[in-house]
Amino acid sequence: MIREGDRVAVGFSGGKDSFTLLEVLLKLRDRAPIDFSVCAFTIDQGKFLAPIEPFGEWLAARGVSWTYRIDKPSLNLLTEQPDHGCDTCSRFRRRAVYEVAKELGANVIAFGHTADDFCEAFLRNAMFTGKLGALPPVTWSKKREFRLIRPLLQVTEDLTRAYAGETGAPVIPCGCSLKTGTVRRSIRDIFAELETDYPYLKQTLLTAMGNLQTSRLLDTRYLDLDGVEEEPGGGPFPMIEEDAVIES
Repeated sequence: MIREGDRVAVGFSGGKDSFTLLEVLLKLRDRAPIDFSVCAFTIDQGKFLAPIEPFGEWLAARGVSWTYRIDKPSLNLLTEQPDHGCDTCSRFRRRAVYEVAKELGANVIAFGHTADDFCEAFLRNAMFTGKLGALPPVTWSKKREFRLIRPLLQVTEDLTRAYAGETGAPVIPCGCSLKTGTVRRSIRDIFAELETDYPYLKQTLLTAMGNLQTSRLLDTRYLDLDGVEEEPGGGPFPMIEEDAVIES
């Protein structure tokens, strides 16, 4: 994920996950056998539930360069389309993130998505968009200007919650995290209910995402009806181009 000479810009939302991610990367920077730098940025889309000045104090105490940016198009969106969904908000945020990362001279952008986010994205895509896909741990921006990484792939939110609480991080949630009646909230509720009986559900889903048996699916692009090539364990072996994993 991180290579010699990288400048890593951490998307710092001020939630428990981004606090954990930043702390992990700072410790890695000090111990890794390669040299890389870490900076942080916050995109304000008008949805923080409290003043965010404590972010700056916390980051300054750790010697982290922090860029705070109010995204005016996102503020306009709140007025012009108050009922906009997560996809629209995400699109506006992605534009702002790339603009700031470019200004910071970063070539890598790190996001605090956790195992919970990966599993929820997988189910959301399968159940509501008709696609099998989640959040790639390493990928590229559309124009290949930035490498996008998600180091907390194997970390569940109960751990980030506990870590942020132990360190006394000034967590300030976004209003979206309290929304009810959304697809994301429904999937989280389903997970919470199932995990009472199946506590390792997320780990199993993560394993499944890394153990794709294309010959057992319905995508004809990966079905070798003539049996030309075999994948381990039997069935056709898919030939996938590198550019197939690019974030839009």
